[in-house]
Parts: sequence; structure tokens; C-alpha cells
Amino acid sequence: MAKKAPAPKSPELDGPEFFAAVNLIEQEKGIPKSYMLEKITQALVSAYKRDHEGITDNVTVDFNEEKAEVKMYVKKDVVEVVDNPFTEMSLEEAQSKLPQAQLGDVLRMEVKTRAFGRIAAQTARQVIVQGMREAERGMIYDEFSAKEHEILTGVVTRVDPRNGAASIRITSGGEFTDAYLAAAEQVRGEEIQEGMRLKVYVVEVRKSTRGPQVIISRTHPGLVKRLFELEVPEIYDGTVEIRSTAREAGSRTKIAVWSADPNVDPIGACVGTRGQRVNNIVEELKGEKIDIVKYSDDPIAYVSAALAPAEVVKADLLDDGKSCRVVVPDDQLSLAIGREGQNARLAAKLTGFKIDIKSVSADAAAPAPEDGEDAPAEDAAQEEE
Repeated sequence: MAKKAPAPKSPELDGPEFFAAVNLIEQEKGIPKSYMLEKITQALVSAYKRDHEGITDNVTVDFNEEKAEVKMYVKKDVVEVVDNPFTEMSLEEAQSKLPQAQLGDVLRMEVKTRAFGRIAAQTARQVIVQGMREAERGMIYDEFSAKEHEILTGVVTRVDPRNGAASIRITSGGEFTDAYLAAAEQVRGEEIQEGMRLKVYVVEVRKSTRGPQVIISRTHPGLVKRLFELEVPEIYDGTVEIRSTAREAGSRTKIAVWSADPNVDPIGACVGTRGQRVNNIVEELKGEKIDIVKYSDDPIAYVSAALAPAEVVKADLLDDGKSCRVVVPDDQLSLAIGREGQNARLAAKLTGFKIDIKSVSADAAAPAPEDGEDAPAEDAAQEEE
């Protein structure tokens, strides 16, 4: 004997099912029931008004969870002469429904048509889905906007073979989203593959029509700063401070550290026993070199330290207060300037000073240029704007 086909599901709103769905969403997604019911009310009223052009603000929706009922009512004024049948009713009609009705009363008439059941069911489903999306987007935005300028660990879910851009799934506080790591925000020479776990720096969280957009980076100087905070307890608790950072991702970074405690060596704290702390960070950055220098309020001492590993024989602050003239041993001139000017360039970024570098022999052979005079191109390293 053939099995009887199941009856098609009714298009009308199922009260128990509706309230069960709303309660489940509140428990699992954290979306307040009151929020969902308010949105559904607005949508039901709007849908009913579209089909009844004379309706104004005289429509209400009641939710009775105890009886598992959703009902819509239209309020009508009892009048002698009916001008708008959608908002008014005659005394005779009113008394046929409620014998004690009088002129001036307002009667609440229940909408009992099957049409309302279909409208309610369709609208409730649409609003629940849309409400979940909006609420989830809101929670994701709130969660990740609180993580701006922090490090999060993500998993690479996709790498675009055309340009190398990667999609990273990041998680925080039980929420997750997919962030886009552009090729320009990746460390040069770093090979990213699907399934890899990466630490990324959250630059910014933006709102968009498709939901929250999390901007992440592996090249931002803030990544190095946060890695030191994770690795060095003295930085995390404030005993040691990172005053400045200059970075050329994938190649070299300089950081300036300082401590108010005279008994604490800020550089030693960052390096760690046998260099373990800084080595862990270098490993995370795939071999990027890191110079740790001591910050000083004295510009001369600060600029001299920033040019490490080169030694500075003499340094003078120029009258403009933004430039410094430095003399280094002849055999360390190339070391001070660095390959393609990198060491001097990073030192300028780190300190905020324009730096004119000369060798001892060049400084002795030629008179120093007056303040404001351009230094030779091969000996000058100026802060990039």
C-alpha cells in the first residue's frame, strides 16, 4: 500500500513554532526577544497597510506567549457618519458587535482573515532572518571594533592565486568573521598557504552594507609593538615602555624603549635571556631584523643610539631643532647609512629628526654646512614624509 503523502505545511503563522523560534534565537544568538518582536510588529503593520490604503496608525499587534497566539487588531472610532471605513464605523455596526457601544467609543476589531495568517507567517520569517543578520553584524562589529590596534590570530581560508591576497578567518569572544589581507599588507617574501595560522594586526573596523569590514595587516609597525607586549612581561605591565617604532616590513625594524625604573634595563628586558624573547618575535616575523635602542629625551643621545649598530663619534643638534649632524668612523659610514640608506632612514623615522651623516675624514676635510644648507646626497638621511 502506497504511503500517504504528508500534508503541505500551512502558510499561516504557527504560534507555538513562532515563539519557540524567537526564544531559540535569543538563547543561541543573544538577540533580545523584545527587539525581534518590535521588528516583526513594524513589518506586520506595514504589510497590512500596503493592502489597505485607508489604514493610518490604527493597527496594533498583540503577542501572547502564554497562549501562543499572535493577533492583529484594527481600532475604529464609532461615529454617526462614516467617512473612512478603515478607521471609522457606524453606531449600528458597532452595536452589532458590542451591544453597549456608544458614539465616541473606540472599538478594537480583530483581523481574522486567512490573509493575515499568511502575511504574518511570511513577514515573521523574513524579519527573523533579517533581524538575525542585523543583530549578528552588530555584535560582530562591537566585538572586533573593541580589538582595533590589537593582535588576533587567524586561519588562512583562501589565497587568491592571481594577486596573492588572502582571506583570514579571525575569532574573538565567540564571534568570527573573514578579513581580507591584501598583498600590500603582507610581509615581503612570506609565503602564505591555506590552513596556516597567522597573527594579524587589526588596523580598523568599518561598517559596510555587507556587514563589518575588518582591516588587517602584517606590515603595520603596531604589529611589532603588540608582539613585544605579548612576549615581554615588563612591557605588558608598564615597567618598560615602547616610545617609538620604525619598520620596513620583512627587512628591518627599530624600536626605542625606556623605563622609569633605574634598576630595570629596558633593552635587556626586551632581548631576554640568551636573546630568547626577541628571537621569538623575529621567528614570528620570518627573520625580520630588529634593533632595540634606548630612548632618551636628549636628542643627541637618542639619534646616536638610533644609528646602531654604527658608533657615533660626534653629534650636533642644528639650530632648527629638527636636524642633527652626526660624525661616524670612516670604516662605519656605510654601516651607519645602511644598505640603500635603510639604517639612516629608519633612524630618522624612529627619532623624528633629519640626520646628516659624515665620516670623520670628510668632516675634517670640509667645513660643516651652515644650518639650512643642503647636505650631500650620499651623506644625508632625511625623514620621509
